[in-house]
Amino acid sequence: MTSAAHNLTQRFPKRRAFITGAASGLGLACAETLAREGWQLFLTDADAERLDLVTQSFRRDGAPVMSSPCDVRDAAAVQAVVDAAVALAGGIDIAIHCAGVSVAGRFHETPPEDWAWCFDINVLGVANSCRAVIRHMARGQGGVIINIASVAGFCAGPQMAAYNASKAAVISLSETLMQEYGAYGVRTMAVMPAFFRTNIVVNGRGPSRVLEAAGKLVEQSGIEASEVAEAILMAASRGRTHLVYPPKYRALWWLKRFAPERWHKLFPLLFKR
Repeated sequence: MTSAAHNLTQRFPKRRAFITGAASGLGLACAETLAREGWQLFLTDADAERLDLVTQSFRRDGAPVMSSPCDVRDAAAVQAVVDAAVALAGGIDIAIHCAGVSVAGRFHETPPEDWAWCFDINVLGVANSCRAVIRHMARGQGGVIINIASVAGFCAGPQMAAYNASKAAVISLSETLMQEYGAYGVRTMAVMPAFFRTNIVVNGRGPSRVLEAAGKLVEQSGIEASEVAEAILMAASRGRTHLVYPPKYRALWWLKRFAPERWHKLFPLLFKR
């Protein structure tokens, strides 16, 4: 039993969770953490085959799980999946929006179609998922929305313009939802993880040399998705609105917010390190 999942179970005894991008990486890690605490899982992912394998694995372990393949770019499809989950379980307590992609390359060399692909999934996909669950949370007993952004949303390193901008948009969207729906019992948290072991770079778009370099940083991080999932759920159980992980990046977050001009002078040196 993990303390993070246990604390959330105490707050939400009906244990109903909706997760996008749930067939791999962070989405799967969050699902596994909640499953150990007996949560009812509603999972979706664009990879129908892998999602089916994950679902069968959960069921063999006795976890209550329902899944439906869905492309988060399709707002109507996302709404249908959420509506079906609510009809079955009576509501959703936690929604974790993990579906995302990466795009690398110099700004002027990144084609418009890659920008569109990145924003359609990373920004509009998150917005579609938020809209679908908020309609139910705000009418019922509230709930928690967890949007996965990235350290890249405020550490805007070179050759990642589309990805950086998309993750900055997720942070801004999350902060807007905090203001608009907090009074209805809907809490929103923006999660900003640094590199950890996941396959987002493997499926990314951009020059192979840049993706390979990013892949090395992912592998060298030594941080597993399960560790990030545990930190996210613990922060959610404590009512946090922002989470930067691992903790060593939090100083950069505060420096960027309170001394942006100094930040932009220091960041190139930090990036080289």
